[in-house]
Amino acid sequence: MELRPYQNEAKSAVFREWENGCNKTLLVLPTGCGKTIVFAKITEECVRKGQRVLILAHRGELLEQASDKIMKTTGLGCATEKAEESCIGSWYRVVVGSVQTLMREKRLNQFKSNYFDTIIIDEAHHCISDSYRRVLDHFCDAKVLGVTATPDRGDMKNLGQVFESLAYEYTLPKAIKEGYLSPIKALTIPLKLDLTGVGTQAGDFKSSDISTALDPYLYQIADEMTKHCKNRKTVVFLPLVKTSKKFRDILNEKGFKAAEVNGESKERAEILNDFENNKYNVLCNSMLLTEGWDCPDVDCVVILRPTKVRSLYSQMVGRGTRLAPNKDHLLLLDFLWHTERHELCHPAHLICENEEVAVKMTENIENAGYPVDIEEAEEKASEDVVAQREEALANLLAEMKKRKRKLVDPLQFEMSIQAEDLSGYVPTFGWEMSPPSDKQIKVLEKYGIFPDEIDNAGKATKLLERLEKRRVAGLTTPKQIRFLESRGFQHVGVWEFEKAKNLIDRIAANGWRIPSGINPSEY
Repeated sequence: MELRPYQNEAKSAVFREWENGCNKTLLVLPTGCGKTIVFAKITEECVRKGQRVLILAHRGELLEQASDKIMKTTGLGCATEKAEESCIGSWYRVVVGSVQTLMREKRLNQFKSNYFDTIIIDEAHHCISDSYRRVLDHFCDAKVLGVTATPDRGDMKNLGQVFESLAYEYTLPKAIKEGYLSPIKALTIPLKLDLTGVGTQAGDFKSSDISTALDPYLYQIADEMTKHCKNRKTVVFLPLVKTSKKFRDILNEKGFKAAEVNGESKERAEILNDFENNKYNVLCNSMLLTEGWDCPDVDCVVILRPTKVRSLYSQMVGRGTRLAPNKDHLLLLDFLWHTERHELCHPAHLICENEEVAVKMTENIENAGYPVDIEEAEEKASEDVVAQREEALANLLAEMKKRKRKLVDPLQFEMSIQAEDLSGYVPTFGWEMSPPSDKQIKVLEKYGIFPDEIDNAGKATKLLERLEKRRVAGLTTPKQIRFLESRGFQHVGVWEFEKAKNLIDRIAANGWRIPSGINPSEY
């Protein structure tokens, strides 16, 4: 099977990390971008090298999906380690294993610690739990790859407890831009749903409390869906099975052809098949369809199970991001959930790495009143945030002028060179969170950067890499930027070094005054 360009890059990046001695690494691909195919090809390469590979997951469907995909794409058969089935004695080099089975001490003790050379964890955002840790600790010398669709640095920070690096990340915006996923339009429904009395459990909102809070609004939500989803193929996520069934009945009253599916549904396969074949146009479920189920022509997702967990939010939306004939975008319905806490996931969190931009984007979508393309919304929110930052920076520069500091504030440098990735950087892995080293501080000062504003080694590393690249490319130095921008020149960060040097020489020759005929704001 021919891999797509980004899939090839991902595969190479993983092996590069392992070869460089980084034994536990992560691969992030959005839902619908073929992560199973990528790890199937990585598995094939490992087997070719004579290794034994364990594919680890938390649900039977994911194991079956992995086994099926590995057979189809590589021709390799898989043994199974789950319930009564065991791989011991099998000649297969690939094993698909249930973490619930393998975590048991009696089961683990049947394996030598070096039995597996490589472990691949599907839906790796689950692996910070004790059950996964137990398995990884037992096979302590194995190389580990975690594969996830989680888009969020908050989740990544947690994964940093298990993994040492991020080998490769393919982002949702890039996948949409390059034509591998459907564009997404978000619409905020102006219904104010009160979550103030909802408790939390295991780090997320409590399902039973959400269900109680949601109940009074179900008819109004159905009316809103009548306006926006009547001619769409829609999946609705709800907090509890009883709420899901109740909402199905309400939708059918309103003229939809709605079905409901849950873990206990005896005819689950038949319902899913009927939905895929358009016997129904709405499918209600209580968190059953978040992973491992695909129906590409779903073109509307309604999330009535608010969450703080971005990986979960991403999985729900991911049920509608695949491409299909005659589908030009996915419509994502968002709601005005009223909560005193601000950690609730919104469409902005699918695409924004920076929380400041996400807050602004959510606000802009809420005020729009019509479906907004999330890429365009993110661009607009970024511009708004940059404008706010520039205003704050102008005030900061005025303050800095008073202090006449010789070194450049990192924020000024980042804004001037238009480096959103630097100004919005959040450390992920352990080493990145530690303070900058003395050597890093000295080199930053040598480059002209004021180091006191940089509080972690990850940011210092990224900044030093950028400074060195700029030096090699012949672009302006931080000191040139500080001097010229303090005289009113704009975005000196994108100028060439020689151009800036010549201008500074002219100003110096003119007694440190701007030569006549030069207007700094238009230069």
